[in-house]
Amino acid sequence: MSIENLRTVVRGGVILPGDADFEQAAQPWNSAVAQSVAAVVEAADAPDLAAVLDYARRAGRAVVTQPTGHGATGDIDGAILVRTKHFDRIDIDPEQRVARVGSGMRWGQVQAAAAAHGLAGLSGSNPVVGVTGYTLGGGFGWFARKYGWASDAVRALEIVDAAGRPQRVTADSDPDLFWALRGGGGDFGIVTGLEFELVALPRLYGGRVMWPADRTRAVFELFTELTTDAPAELSVWLQRYQIPGAAPTVAIDFAYLGDPAEGRQLTRRLDTIGGHIADTRGELSPAEIGKITAEPTDPSPSLSRGELLTDLGDAVVKTLIDAPVAPLLNVQIRGLGGALARQRPNGGARVPVTEPYALYLLGLGLPHLLGAIGDRFEEIIDALGASITGTKPYTFLAPGESAAAAFDPDTLTRLQQIKRTRDPHNVIRANFPVLGRP
Repeated sequence: MSIENLRTVVRGGVILPGDADFEQAAQPWNSAVAQSVAAVVEAADAPDLAAVLDYARRAGRAVVTQPTGHGATGDIDGAILVRTKHFDRIDIDPEQRVARVGSGMRWGQVQAAAAAHGLAGLSGSNPVVGVTGYTLGGGFGWFARKYGWASDAVRALEIVDAAGRPQRVTADSDPDLFWALRGGGGDFGIVTGLEFELVALPRLYGGRVMWPADRTRAVFELFTELTTDAPAELSVWLQRYQIPGAAPTVAIDFAYLGDPAEGRQLTRRLDTIGGHIADTRGELSPAEIGKITAEPTDPSPSLSRGELLTDLGDAVVKTLIDAPVAPLLNVQIRGLGGALARQRPNGGARVPVTEPYALYLLGLGLPHLLGAIGDRFEEIIDALGASITGTKPYTFLAPGESAAAAFDPDTLTRLQQIKRTRDPHNVIRANFPVLGRP
């Protein structure tokens, strides 16, 4: 069955190999990842998605949805890649504190709309990350210690299922599917819209304080103190940087979800370490939360590795604090706990995280650096030993890893059973499918 047939059944754009804009259309946000897909479909509506799924089922192809291209693995050869940029609605209900958004929207757009009403969604740290993929994988960032997983805030999802049928999925309409979609990844339907709860947050207090690398030990000790007794409203991350051509640095990033005066008081210990070279602390709107870490908002090549840490003991200090950052760009440790460690009634597929810290390693994904960065990842993991658990958040998974690393065995088994029931032909594939690679 010719891939050209897609153009006869899809109203939106169909971009094929050989078209002038194909490489750009198929490129994920991480430009170090190559995607050898059969076609890119920019679906116009739910009937377009149904037509793509019908074609794929008959042609024996997979359908992979990447609204913004984040989380791509490159392991989708011959698949049909779907973009949902035309699903672009944002409706904020300030009285109910609910957002209804299309699956093509990014968190920065949603936060800007919600902030106009003194509200916020449970976004991550980067405004260009898509709402859909982040939420389907659980999603945790500055709001998580206070409010838990982003997926737990979801009240309904609009999907096109593997049979091409549009559905509105809620706890009442389909409890099993609703559970799986909230944290189990994108294997269970193509999402066209989400409805989720917002929180009241007119202002917050946060920012970054950065020092030269010779303050690393002192900054680490302060980070340990702050995260040991922090209230749920305060999240603190430690960052070590080695930017090519620049001197190494260390920073503390934080967000306090409450009165700025209280936030200033809680973080006053940051002033006990002298010699800082940058200080961005201040009052922020939730729409400005991306300013805290100032992460790149344009596609770039990278390699990453995420883990959960059981402690900040000797192995962590020796491996992550005292050792050089290079050849990596960034070593990040996030304080967890709070709502992330508690079971939420009627929660989704994301189970509580009992580990107190998360580790995120980042390297520049250029060809001549890949070997050294990969080797350094393995050295770090080996050296940390029992300080890591081997499980990790779904949204921390990297190319080459499996969804099995993100779920306990019982949760993974239940997700796999739901997948086989709802998509027996395995047409819909997440970036990290619960059934593994075929």
